[in-house]
Amino acid sequence: MALKIAPAATHVAEGAHLWTPPAERASAAAVEHFRYWVNARLGLDLPDYDALWRWSIDSNDAFWAAIWRYFDIRSDTPYARVCSAREMPGALWFEGARVNYAEHLLRHESRSPDAPALMHASELRPLESTSWRELGRRVRIVAEKLRALGIAPGDRVAAYMPNVPETAIAMLATTAIGAVWTAASPEFGARTVIDRFAQLAPKLLFVVDGYRFAGEDFPRDAQVSEIVAGLASLEHVVCLPYLQPLDAPIVPGALRWGELIEGPDVSVAQFRYERVDHDHPLWVLFSSGTTGLPKAVVHSHVGILVEHCKLTAFHVGLRPGSRPMFYSTTGWMMWNVLLSGMLQGATPVLYDGCPIGPDPAVLWKLIEQARVTHFGTSPSFAQIMQKDGLQPRRDFDLSALEMVLLAGSPAMPETFAWFYDEVKPELWVTSQSGGTEFASALVGAVPTLPVHAGEIQSRLLGMDVQVWNEQGVELVDQVGELVITNPCPSMPIRFWNDGDGQRYRDAYFSTWPGVWRHGDWIKRNARGGSYIYGRSDSILNRYGVCIGTAEIYRSVERIADISDSLIVCCELAGGRFFMPMFVKLRDGGALDEKLREKIKRQLRIDCSPRHVPDQLYAVDDIPYTLTGKKMEVPVRKLLAGWPLEKAANRDAMQNPAAIDWFVRFRSDNRVMLSS
Repeated sequence: MALKIAPAATHVAEGAHLWTPPAERASAAAVEHFRYWVNARLGLDLPDYDALWRWSIDSNDAFWAAIWRYFDIRSDTPYARVCSAREMPGALWFEGARVNYAEHLLRHESRSPDAPALMHASELRPLESTSWRELGRRVRIVAEKLRALGIAPGDRVAAYMPNVPETAIAMLATTAIGAVWTAASPEFGARTVIDRFAQLAPKLLFVVDGYRFAGEDFPRDAQVSEIVAGLASLEHVVCLPYLQPLDAPIVPGALRWGELIEGPDVSVAQFRYERVDHDHPLWVLFSSGTTGLPKAVVHSHVGILVEHCKLTAFHVGLRPGSRPMFYSTTGWMMWNVLLSGMLQGATPVLYDGCPIGPDPAVLWKLIEQARVTHFGTSPSFAQIMQKDGLQPRRDFDLSALEMVLLAGSPAMPETFAWFYDEVKPELWVTSQSGGTEFASALVGAVPTLPVHAGEIQSRLLGMDVQVWNEQGVELVDQVGELVITNPCPSMPIRFWNDGDGQRYRDAYFSTWPGVWRHGDWIKRNARGGSYIYGRSDSILNRYGVCIGTAEIYRSVERIADISDSLIVCCELAGGRFFMPMFVKLRDGGALDEKLREKIKRQLRIDCSPRHVPDQLYAVDDIPYTLTGKKMEVPVRKLLAGWPLEKAANRDAMQNPAAIDWFVRFRSDNRVMLSS
């Protein structure tokens, strides 16, 4: 089907009202049902979401106890207390309970056995579905095979696998028996994977022979061999032939996926989920690792279970029959969040491949075919669609689509408006911010609140998010540090191999002891909405004035000649600053004096004279991490004289060659940058 081209999006004011949920839609939201339930059960009078949020903070133990009861959390034993102490780090949640995360994801098998539990497609496979009955059957078979291989509670199981149902089955089987899951996407280089997995000493590794991206095949035989050789702890390797049928496993002695999945059925009654203690590790997620060894963030079964029940039902709005799809790789926490939709009986839609090529409409076709209800993507994807003038609502049947969830980086007002103009005017368009550390959001979606351009709707229930200045004073309508002043269950229980907890404390509690400093610049307005302005360590601090990079990108990337951009601020000797901007031009463009002046004029008009860079440079490409974040901090470190191996991790980049331009730039301008 030919795509129609839309005119470029017009400027939209930050905070402009775009949508209000119809009364019947708001009243049917699960968060409203929970509010009524809490009022009735506890004798409260909470009139709206703001009151519910305030109660969730002021009566934090009562709130999380209500979550436990509302979602009918199954435990071998009752918990002794909700939270051991209101302190960070060190709070212990639901001590005495024994639960299993996978058990709760799969309990819908008995309720709707023939309904789809997963839908999945890739550049190598057509759209298919797996029923709850079939998913549960496969998970139980694999789980028992893992037990037979000697995998016990607490053992680590790692995966170098794409976003396919086999990976979901492996994760569920691993966690069902109390083993600890971790994953990396197969586009990661071998060294990056070893840096992550070697910290955990995994006993078993799932691997894939390769993958297809943008129509090109990427065999991973060499990378898999190097990873296996670099993990001395491995006792077993399981290989999935995904790219092509294999005559023999790519690792000598490895099991084939088919051997693991074959065998006699294990009934629900026969199977035993390993219910584990409150602080038993569920999975280990890794920071992006642009410098040094990535932080190995450990989450618990009980913490993720209660948080994801709350998140998926109350803030994402999932319910039985919902079909959420979030474009993600297995190495990003959004993959874990997507699968947690099964807690509500939703049917996650998995996709493995390029989201924009060779067919720029591939995801919209999948949304139509799979009847996706909740679509998650990054603002950069939406900006590409906007730049290319796509009009999905004219070319595809999007009647099932209810919500768009933007995550990964700050979303611009024009991005919000594009979804309403070119996708669906009845959409609930939301932006979120959270992180790997929580495997969740801190500020984000609320289905009963209106949508304003570029604005994150509210602080999420149970998340005591505040905005502080350097003196620890709370701010409203001013940009400051995002901090959390009370613990929540999905905070890391620890970093792996951080025996005394010092690395964990240094990462988040060194600025204000007992207060979590998240590392984001945020502004919260009087009505409770929020704006994220980028990482606080990548903020542009020019002569004492803090400038958010997001507002500069928003202005510059409206210019038709500009495809992408990156800006940093370098501190020079004598208290001086140098703020260069690097722009990627559209094909055939040239950074001549006319375009330079146009960029500067646009920034003066949209922002202020302080936002105008000192110099403009044309680059071949802008470097991004594998999770879609512009590499502002590594570029700034390079320009400050850091060696490449300490400033950036090439294997953790989408486009490693992009960083080489900045290495040459530093070399060519060494005197200027050092003086």
